[in-house]
Amino acid sequence: MRRPSPLLLPALASVLLLAACGTERADTGDGGPGAGTASSGTQVTDPGIDGVRITSVTIPSPSPSPERSLSVTADRLPTDSGISAAYEVTNQGTETMTYTILVNFTNGAGEVMGNQRETVRAVGAGKTVRGTVHLGLEAPGSSSVTRAAVADVTKVPADEAPAEAGDCPASGVRVIADEGDAAMGLRVVGLHLQNCGTRDYSVNGYPLLELLDDNREPVDGVEILEGSGEITTGAGPDEAPEPVTLKPGERALASLVWRNTTEFGTPVNVPYVRVRAKEGADPVIVTPGLDLGTTGKLGVRPWKRAE
Repeated sequence: MRRPSPLLLPALASVLLLAACGTERADTGDGGPGAGTASSGTQVTDPGIDGVRITSVTIPSPSPSPERSLSVTADRLPTDSGISAAYEVTNQGTETMTYTILVNFTNGAGEVMGNQRETVRAVGAGKTVRGTVHLGLEAPGSSSVTRAAVADVTKVPADEAPAEAGDCPASGVRVIADEGDAAMGLRVVGLHLQNCGTRDYSVNGYPLLELLDDNREPVDGVEILEGSGEITTGAGPDEAPEPVTLKPGERALASLVWRNTTEFGTPVNVPYVRVRAKEGADPVIVTPGLDLGTTGKLGVRPWKRAE
């Protein structure tokens, strides 16, 4: 089971490259996106979301159809679409923030043909950062993309953002949340703890959680349970926490479990969760998007050594 995620184009392999801002024109020639086609950048008037907006979209002109041939050839493999969108991120707040943005590429009917997610790190207060997101691979016969738009934005203080892959925080541990699984209203998101430092790191018990709203203020009225048995048996039986000592490079896993059942009352959505691996650990804010419905409960399973 998978947690609902943005629609992806079938056979779309996500390729996310950051390039200079502005419109682009791919030259006709050998190799590279847009080879054999002309590309032009179209300026976009887009109010955007929370200081993030698309400024232009580059869509290559279609190549001339080749002459018919009687020879038998293999099906054409997906090729780089050459489609891209330039964006800008303006931090309108007073502290340095790390942004995660989702860009949807749509056809003329408004259907999402593909999307890309991009993390823009450490945007200073009052500063603007520009970049380009590429659609990447496109399946043969897919509907033509005509526009791009910002679909979602999350942002966290830069010093509480999950570390980039390959980087190790000063604490010596990395904490991230995965995409999760979802089915029949049951949600499970994994919290992954990696010892990326040079010394052993020990945990014993449950990750410490603080639920935050859109403004990263505490959310009241949600009970955080130790274990998931009160929510479901589908995540496996509850197990007592045990000490886990991670050597450099080793990992541990915990889980968040909830249902999005909606009955009487106002549904609660929690976009941000501040996580501490244990008491006194540096906080990390993850964005699992807890759609708790009216259940008022979130289960957390203890740290276990990852296989």
